[in-house]
Amino acid sequence: MAHENHKLFRDVAQTRSISRAAALNGISQSAATQQIQDLEKSFGTDLLDRSRRPLALTPAGQIYAQFCRDVLRRREDFLSELARIREETDAKVRVASIYSVGLGEMVDLEQEFSVRHPEASLEVEYLRPEKVYEAVLADEADIGLVSYPEATREIKVIPWRREEMVLAASPYHPLAGRGPVPLGELNGIEFVGFDEDLPIQREIDRFLREHGVEVNQILHFDNLQMIKEAVAHRVGVSIMPARIMMEELAQGRLVAIPIGASELYRPLGIIHRRKKKFRKAAQEFIDLLCEKPGPALSGAR
Repeated sequence: MAHENHKLFRDVAQTRSISRAAALNGISQSAATQQIQDLEKSFGTDLLDRSRRPLALTPAGQIYAQFCRDVLRRREDFLSELARIREETDAKVRVASIYSVGLGEMVDLEQEFSVRHPEASLEVEYLRPEKVYEAVLADEADIGLVSYPEATREIKVIPWRREEMVLAASPYHPLAGRGPVPLGELNGIEFVGFDEDLPIQREIDRFLREHGVEVNQILHFDNLQMIKEAVAHRVGVSIMPARIMMEELAQGRLVAIPIGASELYRPLGIIHRRKKKFRKAAQEFIDLLCEKPGPALSGAR
């Protein structure tokens, strides 16, 4: 009601007429008169000099009229700025991703998204898996990209893709020149793994146990790049998605060796808060992800 009072009194001050101000505000003259009388009662002073025609403002009325003009102008500024912020927010897509989705792949996605939606922007933050879930739950990210996604009462999962897992080795490793490696040959092999609390390492451990294989883990990292560097420098072999080795495969720094006849995949998913209402830009980015599940793998052997 305060906004309506401010506008009504400003219009009375400008038109010097309660009837004309009432018409401008879409109310009856009697309603306008009552509102002004209520204002005068609340302030304990007259705002209008009704003895003069046209109406004149009292000194208190002049101060209040200026106050109303200032308030209304600041309200217009606020609404304009709010509209700008909303427009920017609607056009921004916040993504939290595990490191191994790949910076190069995300750059390609961002470029494609920019071509399709030049008005939108993509903001990507790379985090450990548990931090991705935290960012999504705190609404600090619209969506999260994780491996081995887990749905909960608060988190919904959209399946994205499955990535084949292979043995990563230096091209100078004794296993590099061969075809698929029987799992039994991995017993006692020097191995570079992920930190044990990461879902991918838990899945690798489960896979090896099920096949009666015990490797000699030399090092472990939470950083995929460090694992690839260790393997390239012949510290040991590792098991990882072939897709995330694409750059090293193309450079000839690593080789991807199929693991026997066994099938081992890493599932990736898009997570978001349940009942999340996506803005148009966010929904369109999800559609792009589902449409382009990833670049084609080349260079594996």
